[in-house]
Formats: sequence, C-alpha cells, structure tokens
Amino acid sequence: MRIFAACAAFVLLFFAGCGKKNLSKSELRAITSEIVSAAQKINGHKSEIAIRPELQPAKRGSSSSLAADNIYISLSDPSQTAAFAQALNSIARKHDLSIAETVSSGVIRFDYAFHGARTHTVHVVTPLAARAAASHASTPLTARQSAGLGNPRLAIIIDDLGYDRSAADAVLALSFPLTVSVLPHLPLSGELAEEAQRRGDQVMLHLPMESEADGAKPEDIELRVGMSAAQVDATLTGMLETVPYAAGVNNHQGSRATADPALMQALMPALRQRGLFFVDSRTDAKTVAYDMAERAGVPAASRKVFLDDVASRDAILRQLDLAARDAQRDGFTIAIGHPRPATIAALAEGVPPLEARGIHLVFASELVH
Repeated sequence: MRIFAACAAFVLLFFAGCGKKNLSKSELRAITSEIVSAAQKINGHKSEIAIRPELQPAKRGSSSSLAADNIYISLSDPSQTAAFAQALNSIARKHDLSIAETVSSGVIRFDYAFHGARTHTVHVVTPLAARAAASHASTPLTARQSAGLGNPRLAIIIDDLGYDRSAADAVLALSFPLTVSVLPHLPLSGELAEEAQRRGDQVMLHLPMESEADGAKPEDIELRVGMSAAQVDATLTGMLETVPYAAGVNNHQGSRATADPALMQALMPALRQRGLFFVDSRTDAKTVAYDMAERAGVPAASRKVFLDDVASRDAILRQLDLAARDAQRDGFTIAIGHPRPATIAALAEGVPPLEARGIHLVFASELVH
C-alpha cells in the first residue's frame, strides 16, 4: 500500500511538472541573475549590462505581469562570445529551456523559451571599437580617431528604425558609426535603441509630426497642429520612454507641423528642458522649426541632403558624393537616409572612400549649434 501511494505521488508530481506552462516571476528572475553572473565572469566584471523587463499586456481589471526579460550585454572582446554562448547553453539545459541563436554582424541574440513561451532574449553586442581592435586592421574608425576638427564633417542620420528587424540588423552591421533615428511606440523601438547605443552609434527620437501631404497616413501618436504646450510635453514624454538614450530628435514627416509657429514654439522648450538637440529634416520648404529652435536656445541644425529619394545604388552614391562636396565647401553637412537595401549597400561601398578623401564622419550632435 505504501509503495502504491509513493508511486501515485510521483506520477502526480510528474504530470504537474509537465503541465507547467510558465515560469514564475521569481524563477524567471533567478535565470536572469545566472545569465548576468555568467557574463560578468567571462568578461572579468567589465560587461555593460542592462535589463529591460517585457510586460504581458494586462487584461481588463488586472495588472500587467512579467512576460520576459530582455538582457543587453556588451562584450569588450569578440573572442569571448563563444564561451558566453556555452554558458548560456548550460543555463538552458539546467532549467529545461530551449535556446535559439540569431546572428548579425556585431549583435547576437539568444532567445530562451519554456514550453514554447519566450522567457528571455539576450542581446550580445560587440562595440565598434572592440571589433576594430580585434581585426588589427586600419579601419574607418582609426581614420576618424586621428582626424582633426579642421576636416570637412559629415553626419549621416538613418531614419525610420523600429519597423523591420532585418533592416536594423543591416544598419548595425555597417563598419562605421551612424546617427540612428528610432520611431517611438513600435515593438522594436526600445531594443533597437539599446543595441545601437551599445554598438557605438548615436540615438535620436524620430518624432512623428502631422503631414500636409495628401494621402499621408498619420501616425497613431504624433504632434498635431492645435496641441497645447502641455499636450506636446506629455506626448514627447511618452515617446522618449520607448526610445532610450535619445540625445536629440528630428521630425518624421511633419510638413504641416513644422510650418506651424505655435506648435514649434510649444515643442522647443520641452526639448531644451530635457537637454535634447533638434535636427530639422526639412520635409517642407515652409518649415519654421529650425528658426524656432534657435529662438528657444535649443541646439539645432538642418538636413542638407536626402540620400535615397531615388532608391537605387547609383543614385544614392551620387547623393553621398553631393553630401561630401557640401561638407568640403561649407565645412560640414547632414545627410538623411533610410534603412533600405540600396541605401545600406551604397553606404557600405561609398563611405570608406569618402573618409579616405578626408571627410570626417561625425554624429549629428557635433553639427548642431
């Protein structure tokens, strides 16, 4: 009888374990601690680590719950990645988790899942400087480090990040720093901003604004003509919460908004109070945004060249050369492009020769005044 009772208890416990579909918050966080400890051990406690919880949308009448942890880890030496991957595999086996690896240049992601439900995504980012040091080669980064302020300066802003994972990966794979402008309130907004920052790029908020163009689809959340200063401030606050590390903003669309003095007068103090700079994308010739930024004491600049209005490699290379000639003539220029295959291919091909000509690639923040 005792043997039967013991067997029955074992069967009940077995099926109870098999039926468990989710980890508890404490179990999930314990695994997070193991991942962090593994990274610190491998990198001699030099890793930069951030943890961003992902919440399960709340059902009506209930509070939101923890769905997964996003863990961002910067490794100073690319050779440490293999050892860290082994450690992650050991943690997965220990806790009966599946693990899937996604690789792009400079960023590797490990997704843990428990019975099909994702519990963690570990973003392993190797900064550009570490990649350059590991290659032992003369790279554009070396040229930039030795370039003086007297060189013509070019800032390249890549807009519209946040929609497409593969497009963002292609941008992050480029071998030189960029200023990346991330749209708010998108599923990828936060993680792309985090990865770009750790890669060594500068992050901006690509601030949606009302467009004048017929047929232009308005964003669900954007700055619109007629908003009060309080509404502008609250809208900006919500956007910035989804785009960490934003050092400045530039307008997404906004042909109507940037031409409205009242709306721009409401926006600029909100930027100044947060220490953010402004780049006018100049989506309309009637824009007053740059002038309003100057009056409000907000560091500002204007876009001079659009790289990919014509989305072909040859056309983009011509625009990139135009930006370089503007920089040589004026001392600096700002060019804006988008994460399109032709744009990324043209930048990969065209930027290193520009740097060899003495064009100094900088972040947008270095060109505002």
